[in-house]
Amino acid sequence: MILPKVRDPRFITIRRGGTLTDADHHLLALWAASCAEHVLGLFESVQPQDPRPRQAIGHARAWVRGEVTMMQTRAAGGHAMGAARDLRGAARHAAYAAGQAGVVAHVAAHELGAAAYAVKAVRSAAPEGEGEAAGRVECQWQRDQLPEEIRALVLDDQRLRNDICWSVFDC
Repeated sequence: MILPKVRDPRFITIRRGGTLTDADHHLLALWAASCAEHVLGLFESVQPQDPRPRQAIGHARAWVRGEVTMMQTRAAGGHAMGAARDLRGAARHAAYAAGQAGVVAHVAAHELGAAAYAVKAVRSAAPEGEGEAAGRVECQWQRDQLPEEIRALVLDDQRLRNDICWSVFDC
């Protein structure tokens, strides 16, 4: 489980009673898509004919541009997670990262799921004994991609949810 029991109002849109602006929601979706895309090759090298994770990432970006609905994007995210179910290791985690990126349109707090699964994918793909170091490099890469507008929000979210995200944000 990567979502907290009590939802953080900073990740709930203003129209639903939280404080998240649409602009920041879009930035979270784009950042999550970038995190997932960064490790997508780990899935595609194992399942080159399965387009579902790539489609989920594409839908996340298309949602930001207003080209698809939240429901379409959420469904694409679910299909990407379906692609993960029969897999193990890096490919599974990479597909889950894409799925989490897809569902950010529905629940903004899934942004951390995309990032956490991407770190798990990199850790799994690393040679024996190098997983932790590879994960720290990936975590830092992700942080380097954060837009300034959401940087403090995401870094605080990583701090608050690190324990339920397999402690992957110790970088």
